[in-house]
Amino acid sequence: MMSQSNTKSVVLVGVGGQGILLASEIVAKAAMEVGHQVKTNEVHGMAQRGGSVIAHVRYGSEVFSPTVPEGATHALGALEQIEALRYAHYIAPDGLAVVNAQSVIPVTVSSGAATYPEDVADRLKRAFPRLVYFDAGKRAVTLGNIRAANIVLLGALSRGLDLPPEAWEEAIIASVKEKHRDLNLRAFEIGRNVK
Repeated sequence: MMSQSNTKSVVLVGVGGQGILLASEIVAKAAMEVGHQVKTNEVHGMAQRGGSVIAHVRYGSEVFSPTVPEGATHALGALEQIEALRYAHYIAPDGLAVVNAQSVIPVTVSSGAATYPEDVADRLKRAFPRLVYFDAGKRAVTLGNIRAANIVLLGALSRGLDLPPEAWEEAIIASVKEKHRDLNLRAFEIGRNVK
């Protein structure tokens, strides 16, 4: 039996409108596909377009809490790079961070009340010893739909988790409308192959 300390913890972050809710649903379903108990929290933050969003997913043979403790995240997926830095305190010392090289300029920056850092890549490298940093949106555009960036990112993130590719595929099929399945399965495969 997997102990609580062996429970896998995943944190997904971004801004409203980027598909964090769908991504967390797919992680949860992939874990259920292989028989794990799964707990998720509700997406926190402002889920409307532009607000900070965080979702927790935990899985194992027995999971007691849906909330990921700080410093315990096995895999952090960030659809916006500053959001990765905002939630860096969740990552475990050996945790994997997969970060989309996208900037979503918040209202505080566009109004002049704050500035967006220019050295984001350097900050990410310092914050995350195990970092996969790439432009998921650019990869999604090759499929003809930038909105698939969340699934591209999930594909890259899946390489750091102990769930088989078939479980991810079944989870995607169960989570997206039939007309979008092929697109999302291809987006996931592109992400799996990101170096």
